[in-house]
Amino acid sequence: MDIGIVGYGAYVPHYRIAVEEIARVWGEDPAQIKEGLGVLEKSVPDKDEDTITIAVEAGKNALLRAGVDPKLVMALYIGSESHPYAVKPSGTVVGEALGLGPHLMVADLEFACKAGTAAIQCCYGLVKGGVIPYGMAIGADTSQGRPGDALEYTASAGGAAFLIGKDPLALLEHTLSYTTDTSDFWRREGADYPSHGARFTGKPAYFSHVTSATQLLLERTGYKPGDFAHAVFHMPNGKFPVNAALGMGFARQQIEQGLVVRRIGNTYSGSSLLGLTNVLDIALPGDRILLTSYGSGAGADAFVFQVTDHVLDRRDRAPLTEEYMARKEYIDYGKYARLRGKLKV
Repeated sequence: MDIGIVGYGAYVPHYRIAVEEIARVWGEDPAQIKEGLGVLEKSVPDKDEDTITIAVEAGKNALLRAGVDPKLVMALYIGSESHPYAVKPSGTVVGEALGLGPHLMVADLEFACKAGTAAIQCCYGLVKGGVIPYGMAIGADTSQGRPGDALEYTASAGGAAFLIGKDPLALLEHTLSYTTDTSDFWRREGADYPSHGARFTGKPAYFSHVTSATQLLLERTGYKPGDFAHAVFHMPNGKFPVNAALGMGFARQQIEQGLVVRRIGNTYSGSSLLGLTNVLDIALPGDRILLTSYGSGAGADAFVFQVTDHVLDRRDRAPLTEEYMARKEYIDYGKYARLRGKLKV
């Protein structure tokens, strides 16, 4: 059966804070930060925006593109590491807002930044097994960064939703995962900000898992880097995905369109998925897309998609990802600190 992405949608908050503004507060060199991280600015959620509202907006866009009855969507999985409630699912609120329920499987997923791609795998398995006609997978976050920490330059907000079913605009050809217990990044219950083991975040964590998952996928499918029109890798910053891709033999132009981190930061569970929506906005029928996510803790999910003719009929039914990235209002550090709850009274 031809199963894959039937509809997709993105959402990014309109507030932005520039690297220069954060660097000004901490007395750092913005040019050095931009060179080191490959990030120019990041999105900031407004006071009434959270993982739930982001998921709803992205989900609406996915349904618009798919053009299917919401009642036929019988599974909803939301991947995030910033669910608004410690005890109460985000999925019940999102399902009601999108008009999906009540005959609906719902679960909130957590696996750091790859929880959204894990949701895609769950929906794909249920549809392929004939259990449901459609499932919706969402990756959304309003990520956190301790004041003065390097993460503050990149931790941002945004999300993407994908409706999985038959007659797709992007056929899911193959998927697999690579997982180990590597403690590179974590946040305990009750902690306001995450911690990270700096020396573990690069080679032992991100590069090892992304490279292992991608190379295994290439081995199993027989594809070579040159067989893909686009490649999207998780974007903790602007340097890691580029270096990983080049190291595996991909050309810079293959990943350029999906490299959205420079303009909106690292949206965690929405990171690689927003890159995928941006690629689907410009991909042509017949194009193959490689997607490899990464989640700290640690694991990577890799996918091969092939774009179908349906992408031409459906992409203009909802706002493009580029429109959300271009729609922005810059704020200063004071407003940013207030909106993100960094001022403790």
